[in-house]
Amino acid sequence: MNVGVLYSRIRKDEKLLLSELRERDHEVTKIDVRKQTFDISDAPAAFDGLDIVVDRCLATSRSLYATQFFESYGIPVVNSHETADICADKVKNSLALEKAGVPTPATKVAFTKETAMEAIEEFGYPCVLKPVVGSWGRLMAKIDSESAAEAILEHKATLGHYEHKVFYVQEFVEKPGRDVRVLAIDGEPIAGMVRSSDHWITNAAKGAETDVFEIDDEARTLVRKASDAVGGGLLGVDLMETGDSYTVHEVNHTVEFKALDGAVETDVAGTVVDWLETKAQAADPELEVSA
Repeated sequence: MNVGVLYSRIRKDEKLLLSELRERDHEVTKIDVRKQTFDISDAPAAFDGLDIVVDRCLATSRSLYATQFFESYGIPVVNSHETADICADKVKNSLALEKAGVPTPATKVAFTKETAMEAIEEFGYPCVLKPVVGSWGRLMAKIDSESAAEAILEHKATLGHYEHKVFYVQEFVEKPGRDVRVLAIDGEPIAGMVRSSDHWITNAAKGAETDVFEIDDEARTLVRKASDAVGGGLLGVDLMETGDSYTVHEVNHTVEFKALDGAVETDVAGTVVDWLETKAQAADPELEVSA
């Protein structure tokens, strides 16, 4: 099997995947998206023989365009452009979860400072303002007062890019000092971890401590529904505990798993490669994937 790994930087996550693929004697074609050009009619010669491509781009814009090109060339890519498009935008993400009946935090979207302020006042304090595109907990703000809201909205309005003029306002969920990340493949959980921090943002990228999370039946059901809502694939589903239940606040499509790999006994990279072999063989039943 010839696996294309689309990347912009080789991190520990990619190293884990590359190591597992090579241990199984699969051919690996590394594709640095920063050095690649895409033709609207013909696939570049560098893509000849690829059986499947794994999108590991850091930049959302590159991920969205590149996945669309690979699909136009008839080369299977994970995750799909549809899934990437939904997961990359928090508005689309929330709409998909709500439509699928997945419990998700109450959210309002506004396009001016004035209407955003109205949304914030409706939620009351504290509430949360998030960028519509972004990861690792960056540019998220917990708003505790009217004066803080006015200042943050003014700053966003002057940043220039149109995305900062889409005000994504969400209720503040009182979670028990942690949230939950479940890595899933087409809705089937591989493993889960809790990310704990004294800070209200509990991303591992922000220094949260991680530990294994025992996936119960309710979490398993919500992970499957959330995965289906965004089109499936290799996904990180983020949940928050709300008493004796959960709310799903986000689904991630170019999910990092190095922190999860260090927190659980599951062979995360091995399970992901098992799935890639299955996906590639489904696209080409004559393909030999056994090492």
